[in-house]
This record gives sequence, C-alpha cells and structure tokens, in this order.
Amino acid sequence: MAADVIVLGAGIIGVSVAVQLARRGKSVVLLDRRGPGEETSFGNAGLIQREGVVPYGFPQDLGLLARYSLNNRIDAHYHMAAMPKIAPFLARYWYHSQPARHAAISRSYAPLIEHSITEHSILIDEAKASDLIVKNGWMEAYRTEAKRDDDFAFAERLARDHGISHTKLTRQELAQAEPHLSHDFVGGLKWDDPRSVLDPHGLTMAYLRLFESLGGTFVKGDAAALSQTPAGWKIQTENGLIEAESVVVALGPWSDSVTTRLGYRFLMGVKRGYHMHYAPQEGTKLNNWLIDAERGYFLAPMKKGIRLTTGAEFADRDAPKSPVQLYRAERVARTIFPLGGRLDAEPWMGARPCTPDMMPVIGKAPRHKSLWFAFGHAHHGLTLGPITGRILAEAMLGETPVIPIAPYAAERFNP
Repeated sequence: MAADVIVLGAGIIGVSVAVQLARRGKSVVLLDRRGPGEETSFGNAGLIQREGVVPYGFPQDLGLLARYSLNNRIDAHYHMAAMPKIAPFLARYWYHSQPARHAAISRSYAPLIEHSITEHSILIDEAKASDLIVKNGWMEAYRTEAKRDDDFAFAERLARDHGISHTKLTRQELAQAEPHLSHDFVGGLKWDDPRSVLDPHGLTMAYLRLFESLGGTFVKGDAAALSQTPAGWKIQTENGLIEAESVVVALGPWSDSVTTRLGYRFLMGVKRGYHMHYAPQEGTKLNNWLIDAERGYFLAPMKKGIRLTTGAEFADRDAPKSPVQLYRAERVARTIFPLGGRLDAEPWMGARPCTPDMMPVIGKAPRHKSLWFAFGHAHHGLTLGPITGRILAEAMLGETPVIPIAPYAAERFNP
C-alpha cells in the first residue's frame, strides 16, 4: 500500500495529526501496536484546558521540595531506584522552571493553548461527538485561605494577560454547586472556559472514525520496523508493507523507539499517572470536574463513573505499576465525597511524555527531509491534539501555520 504520510502513534496526538492531514487531502496511514487511544490518551482527566497557558513547572520552593523528598504525597511520588537515570531530565526541568525562564516559556506555550477549544470544536462538530462534551469548565476546592488567595491572584493574572474567565466561589457557593461535598473547604475557583470530556477514549475514537471517513486507514504494527527508502519510508504492518513519502513520529513516551534509531537524542522524561473509576453512593452526585487543591488528586464524573486521577509519578517508563498515590488519594477522597465501590478490576496507569522545557516537539526533523515530530505534550495531550495536528499539517503542506511553530522546533534541544 502506498500513502502520502505514515503517522506513527494513534493516541490523541497521532489521531489528530492524521485527521488534519486527511482534511487537507493527503492519503494517510495511521499505525499503532495497540488500538487507537489505548495508551496514555486513555487515562487522562478528560479536560480541554483552555486555562492551562502556564505549563506545570518543577517546584522551586525548598520547603516544598523537602516535603516531596519524604515521598508520602498524592501529587508527586518517585522511585528511588530510577533517580540516577532520570536525574539529568529533572535537573533540566528544574532549570527551565526558574521564574524568568518559566515566564518566557509560558509566553511561547500560550498560543497553543489559546487555540485548543476552537480547534477541538471544529473536529467535535465534524465527528458528531458533541454528546461527549460538557461546556461547564472545572473547579478547584480549597482547604486553606492561603492557597485559595494565591490561586485567586493567579486567576486574576490569567484573566488580565490571557483573557481567561473564572469565577471565585465562597464556601457557601461551593457547597451549593456541590451539595454532596464535605465541609472541609473554605471556597473554590471555577475555570469557566475549559471543556470536560465524558469519555476521553470515546473522543479519540470519534476522531478516528472521522479520519476513516476522510479516506484514512488505521493499521497495527511496530513503529520500530520503520526504515528509509530512496523515495521516503516503509514499514511492515499486519496489513502488509506500507510505503510513504513522509512520516510523523507521534508516539508519546515511546517516540524514542524511532528517534534514537534515526540518530536523534532527546532528553525526555515521563510523569506516570493512575486512575480508577468509582460509583457514587446512592442518592449522591458529583456535578463538576473537581480537584482537591491542597492534596493534588482529581475527581471527574465520567460516563464510566467518577474517575479518580493522581498527580505525577517519577519512575522508569516501563517499571511495574506502583499505585500508592491512587490508594492515598482514595482514602482522602472518601472523606470529602461519598464514593461507592471501585468499578475497575485494577488501577489504570499511563505515562505522560515530557520535555525539560515543558513544551512539545512539533515540526520537521533537523536531519531528515521528510521526517516530522509531534510528541512531548506532557499533561496537555488531549488539550493540544487538534491544534498540534493543524500546525503540523500546515507546515508539512508548505503553508504558514496559524501560529508560529519555531518555539516547538526540535533544534532547541540540539538532538
């Protein structure tokens, strides 16, 4: 089979790239070793985070770092045995998170986020997936006035600098919005602009069906089998040999399975995360996607049940599951909301692909004519799928991308 483009990786980023290329008339084959959206994209918190213009930085406060070193928190956990391997990534992550650098990175990152809702909305309409979307933002609930006031000030800054809409909630207003929440909280913050997704995997599959309706093909295969030809690229799949002029690497935390073999060295890390679904106790309901701000876990009322998600686990990508954060979070979550029984046989785990400067790699490979990259989206893969697909497709077709893509170029890492 011949195609214009092979897209490696069928998570939300790869599917979005494939859709955007197909919408522009390209013949595209999308490849993954598993079914579409079954890896990292399967387990996110289900938010299209229009407010997320400031990427998650490495903590700079020494007191907080000391508390993290105890390794007993919900929002962060680490494998001591993995520290020597991941220390170089963490050091660069810390370096780029220093205030002046972080502020500059946020200015470069913001245009991606600013297009997240509009680009998703186009694909949601074309994929007829509006039944999966809740246009109600999400909430943060605060246990302390200090944290509440800090975040209120941050929200005011985002409103001023980026036009992000928010609503401050008193204790009483939070209780009215979430009548089954405990009284542990002094107030809340509602981010008004984001969209919530009732079934993140379902949204990826809706985009896949749109891709196929545009003439695209999904196949299973091992991305590591990719090789060059005089005219471009080829790969053996379960459907036979596929040849194409161009290839896009959108393999998330597994992108190195291709990039390393082609001579590129990226200092990448992963933040592993876990989730579990729960039934609400009879007669109770969670109305909003909600984070317990000081504890660092998230509750999301999805189609499958209330999804409890954790913060970041710093570990080797392929190490066995160690869902201690999830169990810690469950104990706390049961004290603030009447969760019922677990609905999953075991915790789900995924790995978020992270770059040291918190921005994805999007654009042409430096040393190959027809090789393109789209990976490293960290916490915002779902949020940034469609806009990533659009700007990469525009660049590949020789058009001027809707936003400048130079800040996301691979060359910034000298790979």
